[in-house]
Amino acid sequence: MNVKFAPSLMTMDLDNFKEQIEFLSDKVDSFHVDIMDGHFVPNLTLSPWFIEQVKKISDTPISSHLMVEDPSFWVDELIKVHSEYICFPAERANGIAFRLINKIHDAGLKAGVVLNPETQISEIKPYLEALDKITIMTVDPGFAGEKFIQSSLQKIKDLRSIREENGYHYLIEMDGSSNRKSFKRIFDAQPDIYIIGRSGLFGLSDDIETAWDMMTQNFLDATGVAITQ
Repeated sequence: MNVKFAPSLMTMDLDNFKEQIEFLSDKVDSFHVDIMDGHFVPNLTLSPWFIEQVKKISDTPISSHLMVEDPSFWVDELIKVHSEYICFPAERANGIAFRLINKIHDAGLKAGVVLNPETQISEIKPYLEALDKITIMTVDPGFAGEKFIQSSLQKIKDLRSIREENGYHYLIEMDGSSNRKSFKRIFDAQPDIYIIGRSGLFGLSDDIETAWDMMTQNFLDATGVAITQ
């Protein structure tokens, strides 16, 4: 089984930025970059400038997760820095979703949408066919360390069924509190991508290689699946 991980870079040790990016580039399928505007959620995190710095030392694809009031502005900024995936919030896409998706695709990039815990799949049904990725939040958005929301996992299962029934191509990823306590429950829902942050990876050790080994062992203990990257 090919399990894909995307480290959430807002939880990394920025004092060891280069070392951690270089090590993880050989291990993971993509990097997850949270971009918050202080309005959609009460926090400010990473930026398109940060993506430029990552790209100077890594070819690993970057998936940008927008938590912003004005996704149109930020989509334009992320196209400029060639974020391979640009995922906008479903709650701010009503009336502009097709425009955003077309703009991202016209730039040769991939379009995704993010569903917060209270937002239902029905909100994005009109444009499911056009999506390359759907991110399911398993915590309330905006801060690291939030409580895991078990009920969000049903959306992952439902999206898998919809994809299979209709031949859609989107990837399904989960975001929030992915760690040794929740790995088995998440695994049973079968997302394509696990976003791992402080509790699942970066907070396990100050040494990134040790932290990675601990994370993969925790995943093996929880699921019986060995990570071979």
